[in-house]
Amino acid sequence: MPITLPPLPYTKDALAPHISANTLDFHYGKHHNAYVTNVNNMIAGTDLAELSLEDIVMKTAGDAAQFGLFNNAAQVWNHTFFWNSMKPGGGGKPKGAIAKRIEADFGGYDKFAEAFKTAGVTQFGSGWVWLVEKSGQLEVMKTPNAEIPLALGIKPLLTCDVWEHAYYLDYQNRRPDFLAAFLAHLLNWDFANANL
Repeated sequence: MPITLPPLPYTKDALAPHISANTLDFHYGKHHNAYVTNVNNMIAGTDLAELSLEDIVMKTAGDAAQFGLFNNAAQVWNHTFFWNSMKPGGGGKPKGAIAKRIEADFGGYDKFAEAFKTAGVTQFGSGWVWLVEKSGQLEVMKTPNAEIPLALGIKPLLTCDVWEHAYYLDYQNRRPDFLAAFLAHLLNWDFANANL
């Protein structure tokens, strides 16, 4: 089945002023779309062509011969997860089951937010920062490049993209400011609760 570019869960200007429509034109319209195109070109005529995106990611993870396909497929998955990890008017303290888990596992929202921001700021080069559930505990983790918690048997709950193209047009080199805006104004706790 062909891999498709999923629609954004909001309009391109809905996250402004924290993420501009201009950034989404490039990040979603060019970067994400290019990964989709690359995956479809790489799987055409192979036994992977009938698999779901997640199955392609899992089947190619750790296979040096499939490194290029894994990177592109994981980036399609990661970006789709990232768009859903945000919503207009999001951010701030969580509600529902995730709030109780954050209190129990991190000692409160402020400690979670500090851990999340620190992980994102200290991710050298390109990558992702995640809230995950691992062995029944919530944790913050970071992954380089296209790496994905799913391939490590870890359940992702939400993510923030810290590749430069995610924020450079709006924040230039100020990754800490981008992460602060993500936490305060964009983070979609409903999505995290649904994944939990």
